[in-house]
Amino acid sequence: MPRAPHSMASKAPKLLLDALGAIESAAEFVAGISLAQYAAEKMRRSAVERQLEILGEACSRLARLDASFLTSVTNLKLAIDLRNRIIHGYDAVDDEIVYLTVTEDLAELQLGLTGLLDRLRNGH
Repeated sequence: MPRAPHSMASKAPKLLLDALGAIESAAEFVAGISLAQYAAEKMRRSAVERQLEILGEACSRLARLDASFLTSVTNLKLAIDLRNRIIHGYDAVDDEIVYLTVTEDLAELQLGLTGLLDRLRNGH
């Protein structure tokens, strides 16, 4: 007998935790450094880009579970688009866009994802 697929309720929290962990790591990796320092350090750029790939993939999977997340969670689509740009346009990644996204745009996404996680955990 085939196994029943995991429900959204069981998959979404893990994806949300993965996304939130990636945001925290990316923010930690750029904390206290300038754009010039970020651009000069290949290992740091690579680490941040990897976290944005994880974030974007988790957000993409969330959107596939429930398309309404694209409109209900601020910057979810931004995370997905940035992931696609990093993976498919790896040779045209703009360090300034990545740095500014992490330092300026992810806090709002983090709030939205945290709120969604709280709602799912509380059964709303």
